[in-house]
Amino acid sequence: MPISRRAFLTTAGKTAFAAYPAMMALGLLRSAPAHAFELSGNGNNKHIIILGAGLAGMTAAYELSKLGYRCTLLEARNRTGGRCWSIRKGAALQETEQPLQTATFDDGLYFNAGPSRIPHHHALTLHYCKELGVPLQVYNNINEAAYYFSEGKGPLSNKKVRIREIHNDLRGYMTEMLAKAIDQHQVDAGLTKEDAQKIIEYLRAEGGLDIDKLYKASSRRGYTAPPGAGAQVGTIADPYRLADIISSGLMDPDFYNVAEYTYELQMTMFQAIGGMDRIAAALEKKVAPMIRLGCKVSAIHNQAEGVRVTYRDKNGEKQLSGDICICTIPLPVLSNIDHNFSSDVSRAIDYIPYMTTGKMGLQFKRRFWEEDEGIYGGITHTNNELTQIFYPSNDYLGKKGILIGYYNFYETAAKVGALSLEQRRQLALEKGGMIHPQYAKEFETGFSIAWHKTPYSLGGWALYNSETRQTFYKALLQPEKQVYFAGEHMTHLNAWMAGAFESARSVVAAVHARVAEQRLAYPPAHATN
Repeated sequence: MPISRRAFLTTAGKTAFAAYPAMMALGLLRSAPAHAFELSGNGNNKHIIILGAGLAGMTAAYELSKLGYRCTLLEARNRTGGRCWSIRKGAALQETEQPLQTATFDDGLYFNAGPSRIPHHHALTLHYCKELGVPLQVYNNINEAAYYFSEGKGPLSNKKVRIREIHNDLRGYMTEMLAKAIDQHQVDAGLTKEDAQKIIEYLRAEGGLDIDKLYKASSRRGYTAPPGAGAQVGTIADPYRLADIISSGLMDPDFYNVAEYTYELQMTMFQAIGGMDRIAAALEKKVAPMIRLGCKVSAIHNQAEGVRVTYRDKNGEKQLSGDICICTIPLPVLSNIDHNFSSDVSRAIDYIPYMTTGKMGLQFKRRFWEEDEGIYGGITHTNNELTQIFYPSNDYLGKKGILIGYYNFYETAAKVGALSLEQRRQLALEKGGMIHPQYAKEFETGFSIAWHKTPYSLGGWALYNSETRQTFYKALLQPEKQVYFAGEHMTHLNAWMAGAFESARSVVAAVHARVAEQRLAYPPAHATN
């Protein structure tokens, strides 16, 4: 049975994820290269209230304003960007149960407290950087010159070990064992003799095995004395014993090759030149007249027609009415806001957990990681409270720099986040100093953030499992009468800026489809058939 244009739009407009392809099918959205977003039709000055001036909220306002909608963004903070925040001199934060913290970094220095990386396949993020004129540079996410550091009692514990040494030794030992097993017919894979030989040759090349299929150290793992002029051929150390690697915890989950194998972390990656907040700042310029800062939402109520939002600013409590509301407020924050949503949506808001996570930026007098240790970008991994140390992928060979002294998650982040600001600094310096003894002499100042204790965020990003994807997530995908939900938590791109961008576009398409359907159902009195 054929479906009418009006019925099709009505059905499509009910879900954000359906609206985009629906409008494509109807010719309301023209396909275009580089993710251009060209919806037809006009919003006719419909008033859209957008809660939150982070990436999702500002992107939604940016796209809706192009279509003739009137948008008002209410932001609780006194800045835009949400979790897309680069900490610079003067940045201030007061976490729950902590005093006010103000960054004292040198002018021009910063670290990204929120997102710091853009995968090359996040095409929509790259598109907005291009459209908004935000220049990018390569982000060095994988660096074999960085370290593994395992606290413990093994022979390699409490020592910094170059990642390339562990990677190549483990690759060598694993391929040696597999090559021997295949050669001795201990692997039943239904291989012909010729196939088995091809695999063995591959393993020899992959693991750096000798003619006897044995692993011995080579230049792959680096030199203790580098090659040079004349008779200086370079010195290669013996490989670490496999038993020592295992007993020192260097095959534990803390040191799995996450960056090499995770799809989102594979090179090439990018970052905004000068800080990721440049992306938020570029969006802010496009929608600045629509933004009201310092507006703390206390209630969201659907009306018989439209929606009413109650908020408080410096002048007291106010109310704002609109035709539709797009809510990008993180769910742990939204959980404490009064609303008249359905029970399914209310449960979803209350029960989706967010990542417990924290970061600390440390400014040093000189870039000793480059000057002394030849580390340019990348990440050192630990099994202690630091979890990760990030080296900057910008301003190489400069005078000063900022390391991310720790980036931790879950129980570790909760433990560190519970410390005082001074205790966090002492921990970062003590644990980091075990890897880089230069800390003691070169440290100048630092700034820490526990996202789960940061007002108006209360977590790093949404965490779903297979069950909650089928229940709570699906409940939030549906518009709650006149309220739509958007943000990274409304995608399968949690923790990434791409989630905010993709969600914003999806909801804009859904809202526009709904308005188009309403125009078809209730045309202006002067309209003709």
